[in-house]
Amino acid sequence: MTDLSNKTALVTGASRGLGRATATRLADAGARVIVHYSASRDAADSLVSEIRAKGGQADAVGGDLAQPDAPHKLAEAVKALGVSKLDILVNNAGVAQFATIEEQTIEDFDRHFAINVRAPFFLTQQLLPLLGEGSSVIFLSSVVARVAFDHTTVYSATKGAVEVLTRNLANRKELGPRGIRVNAIAPGAIDTDMAKDFLGTEESREYVKSIQALKRIGQPEDIADAVLFLASDQSRWVDGRSIEVSGGSNL
Repeated sequence: MTDLSNKTALVTGASRGLGRATATRLADAGARVIVHYSASRDAADSLVSEIRAKGGQADAVGGDLAQPDAPHKLAEAVKALGVSKLDILVNNAGVAQFATIEEQTIEDFDRHFAINVRAPFFLTQQLLPLLGEGSSVIFLSSVVARVAFDHTTVYSATKGAVEVLTRNLANRKELGPRGIRVNAIAPGAIDTDMAKDFLGTEESREYVKSIQALKRIGQPEDIADAVLFLASDQSRWVDGRSIEVSGGSNL
C-alpha cells in the first residue's frame, strides 16, 4: 500500500465528489489532509470526522474560490493550522455548466475561469513558501480539453487552460528546479453531482458507455487512485504530464 505518512495534503473542493474520494484516499494512505470546502461546511466537517474516526488527521478550511482574494486567504488558513511544509496540493475544485453559446452569460463565463483556472494558479503561487523538494502539485483537467463534447465549450476552454498551466509550471524555468512536480489528471465522465446534467438519464449513461473501451461509468474512486499515484513517490519521475483516466474514452 502507498505510504504517505508524515506528509500533508490540501485538497480543494473536497467536501463532495472527486475531492471527497481523493481526500479519503490520501488520508487512508497516512497523509494529514486539509479539506477545503466552498459552501458545504457540514459535508466537509463530516469528512473530517470520518477520517479522524479511522485514526487519521484532517482539518477543514473554507473559502469561495470565485473571489479574487480567496487563494491568498486559503493559503493563510493553511499556514494558521501550523503547516510548515505542504507535500501534496490537489487543485480539484471546479464548476461545470452545459449550455449552448446562445445560453452562455458573461457571469457564467467569468465564474468558470475564476474557479477553474485563476484560483488554482494563484493558490499554487501563494503556497510556494510551503512547497519544496519532493512536493507534488496536481491539477484536475478533463478529456474535454482534447475532445469536443456538446455544450461544454466554456468548461472545455478552462480545462484546456489547466493543461497549459500544468506544462508551463512544471518546466525548467518555473517549478522544476525547485523539485516540485506538477501534473494533471484528465477524467472522463464520472458519476458525481457535477455530472448529473450529463449522466442524468439512462440514455445519456448508455451513450457514455458506448464511446468508452471499458463499458461502465467512472466512479470517484477511479480518479482518487490516479491522484494517489501522482501524490506518491511512485510517480517521482513523472512531471508536466496530463494523464487521462477515462476508461478509454473515444478510442
